[in-house]
Formats: sequence, C-alpha cells, structure tokens
Amino acid sequence: MDNIDLDTISSPSGRLGGAAGIYIHIPFCKQACFYCDFHFSTSLKKKDELIDALISEIELRYPILNREVVETIYFGGGTPSMLSNIELQKIIDAVYTRFQVCENPEITLEANPDDLSLERIKTLAEETKINRLSIGIQSFFNDDLKSMNRAHNATEAEKCLKEATKCFDNITIDLIYGIPNMSLEKWNDNLEKAFSFGVNHISSYALTVEPKTALDTFIEKGKYPPIDEDLALKHFNHLVEKTSEKGFVHYEISNFGKPNFFSKHNTSYWLGKSYLGIGPSAHSFYNNQRSWNVSNNAKYIKSIQNKELPLSTENLTKQDAFNEHVMTGLRTIWGVSFNKIKTEFGDGFLQYLKKNSNKFINEDLLAIETNSHNESVLVTTKKGKFLVDGIAAELFMI
Repeated sequence: MDNIDLDTISSPSGRLGGAAGIYIHIPFCKQACFYCDFHFSTSLKKKDELIDALISEIELRYPILNREVVETIYFGGGTPSMLSNIELQKIIDAVYTRFQVCENPEITLEANPDDLSLERIKTLAEETKINRLSIGIQSFFNDDLKSMNRAHNATEAEKCLKEATKCFDNITIDLIYGIPNMSLEKWNDNLEKAFSFGVNHISSYALTVEPKTALDTFIEKGKYPPIDEDLALKHFNHLVEKTSEKGFVHYEISNFGKPNFFSKHNTSYWLGKSYLGIGPSAHSFYNNQRSWNVSNNAKYIKSIQNKELPLSTENLTKQDAFNEHVMTGLRTIWGVSFNKIKTEFGDGFLQYLKKNSNKFINEDLLAIETNSHNESVLVTTKKGKFLVDGIAAELFMI
C-alpha cells in the first residue's frame, strides 16, 4: 500500500460505520448515449411533478436513517445539471429540513459540459450548497464523443473545465477507455489533457456493452467494432501508471484521487455505510437491507402522490453480505480484513476465503498485507486489478 495512511484520506468518519449518504436520481437527459443503460427520459414534461415527488419521498423516508448524520449528498442520473440552481437547492433544502446534516457535507452534482457555461458555474458556486462537480467528459476528441452520441463536443469539454476549476477545487471527471481503434497515444493525450486542468480526481471506466443498449445493437449488426479486451487492458495499465506519476491514489478500480479528494459519497458505498436513494430507480442500503425504487417516472410520481413508497426490498443473507464485502473490498485499496470477516461472518467464512484465495495469491493476482490497524487484509495486486470482478466472483460463497 506504499505506506499511505489510508485512514486520513478516506471518508471523514474513518474506515467504517457512522454517518450516512443520500443519493438523488435525476432521470432526465438531452439525448441517449449509445452505451448507457441507466434509467432516464429525454422528455421534461413531468419535471416539475418529479421534483415535487423527490421532496415528498424525502418527507416519507427520513425516519429510515434513524438519526444518522448525513455527510454526503449526491445528485446522479441522468443529467442532474439539467435542473436549474433553484430546483437543485430546493431539493437540498428538503434534505437539510428533514435530516441531520454534518457541518461540511460533500454535495456532488453530476454535470455535462454543455450545461456548464461560465455563468452557470459561478451561480452554482454562489447560489447553492453544491461543492463538488462530477463532469462527464468521457473524451477530449470529437470523433469519440460522436461515436458515443454525447451531447457535448471537445471544445465545450475544455472550456467548461477551464471555467469550473476557477470556482471549484473539488472536481472529478469521467473518462472512457477501451474505445475500439483508440491508439495508446490518443488515450495518453486524453489523460495529459485532463492533468493539464489540475483536476484532483478521475473516474475512468472501460467501454462496456450492456444488453439492449444502442451500442449492443450496433455491434450485433456490424455497425460498430466489437470491444477489444486486450486494448482495454493496455489502456487500463497506462491509466494506472500515468495517474500514479501525477500523485493520484488508485483507491478503487475505476477511481483515482489525490489525497483528501477521494469521493466521500462513493467511498461510503464501498465501506458498507448506510445510504438512502431518492428518485426513480434509486437504490438504498440500511440495516442489512437493500431496496430499490421503480424505474419508471410516471409510476414513481403516482405512487409518491398516493403516499406510497414505490420500492422493492430484500434482506441480505449472511452469504450475500459476505459476497458483497469481498467484491467491494477487493475493488478498493482497503482490501478485505480477515479480522472483520471472522468477527462479522464467523471463522468458517474466513477459512473458506483463505482456502479459495490461495490460487490467486500463487498467481500474484491477490496478496496478503498489513493495514494501518495492524490487520491482515487480502488485497488485489497490480496484476490482478483488471481481473478483479472475475476473481471476486470465484471467491463468493454460493
């Protein structure tokens, strides 16, 4: 772990437990990206009703977090930047009215470059409590953006970052690698351009083909090249190398942050904290229970108007909780604590994990290290990072 004091650069409440997060799903987009399978609508007809429903759901569900302190609020989507500052702050005010919010919460807005004019950026900083921007750049090249059906162009991407960094110091950008036929040189140019703006966090994902997306159809009909896993691996390894050179910590498989600029909200997911999801398709986790709202705007709005929660729930079995802990732990720099496995799941689970991880340790895909709490933890090696989801799946208790 390169002698990094991880506890000082993780979430503010330490490694585990304590505070909670709130995720708010804004299900509107200008147009559909070819690779996206998130829930959204390109129609704004029900926007006002939807915002009222979000606030009503906050009213209905606030007892769930049981007086836990809210340390993060995250506007995701969809494209939350399609809402006005007044609409965003109205939702934030509803959270503050019903929940105990910590003194300096992280409040993130996912935004697209075409929504971030200089005036909009300034007013976001001055008129709302939003203090972190997550900007969906994806690429600094027009041909890539066009191939993904993004709503912005390369000029807008650069212009918005130039202006955003004047008003916000806590900015993360999304970049996509593994785009077919993208040379390593072009991918490096994307990274160098990102570094040139001085952003302190990068989230980077391999282009993946989700079922029933436009990209899936295009590949099936031969209108788009198939995904090249070898190319994606080369891009990923270059990403890891270059971000390390620039002082970023690779703290989760897809996330790279400078010290003190980790995503506190997303870190809370990976460290098993409670979070409440508000809005259509939003997921929640609390008291070892998962729930998710209906992925339909009209049904969501109607249900909330009738004072009914449009959600499904499941209680995690011990096996489910173990599997999730292994998956999230191996994806992060914190790893999987043997002591925590034994304490929370029992010695049988610990012995199962140790036995089944041996082959991956022998292949230099996993390793056992000691963390700052002097605990033995199972971590993913540099060689194993790109394969981590498959490795974790083989360690699941079925």
